[in-house]
Amino acid sequence: MDISAKLVKELRDRTGAGMMECKKALVEANGNLAEAEIILRKHGIASASKKSTRTTRQGIVNSYIHPGSQIGVLVEVNCESDFVARTENFQGLVKDLAMQIAAADPQFIRKEDVTPELLAKERDIQRGRALEEGKPEKMVDKIVEGRLQKFYEEVCLYEQPFIRENSTTVGDLIKSAIAKLGENISVSRFVRFKVGEAALIEETAETSPPHE
Repeated sequence: MDISAKLVKELRDRTGAGMMECKKALVEANGNLAEAEIILRKHGIASASKKSTRTTRQGIVNSYIHPGSQIGVLVEVNCESDFVARTENFQGLVKDLAMQIAAADPQFIRKEDVTPELLAKERDIQRGRALEEGKPEKMVDKIVEGRLQKFYEEVCLYEQPFIRENSTTVGDLIKSAIAKLGENISVSRFVRFKVGEAALIEETAETSPPHE
């Protein structure tokens, strides 16, 4: 059945679960909001958001080298206890996240990490593009916000579609792991290496004209 975005948002506001998880629960519940909330609680997903403020001081650093050895990733993922950090489920999640970073090349972890300067630049680009396309002035702001969401999906790890199942986001994948393992989990930092990239950056810096 067709589930409206308004209904999905209402369930998300009630439970704190991810958008994709809310939509799946509503489909399973045939659009019944109360039943969908019960489904989420049964899966433990609705309680995941309550754990999101808890301190994560344990975890692991994992590496991933893509076949061909042209791309490599180091990622630190944190949890609350050393016990969870040693579990197969947690380590599998970290491996998946490293592969995600290698494949999708995110620039930031969360939407909140995008610099104001880059966001303002992207907003100006999308506004100019909408106007160039002849979109009505009164619709431009709405169009820009929609395109910014697509921008976030490209550059923010948590907003990206998960490479193994693109119907869910990386953020929702992590929430599911929080529900399953019973601890807060967060990506702390990552670095992605690609052969030749550093040389290209140095070459660009050398050939760029000096600032006045």
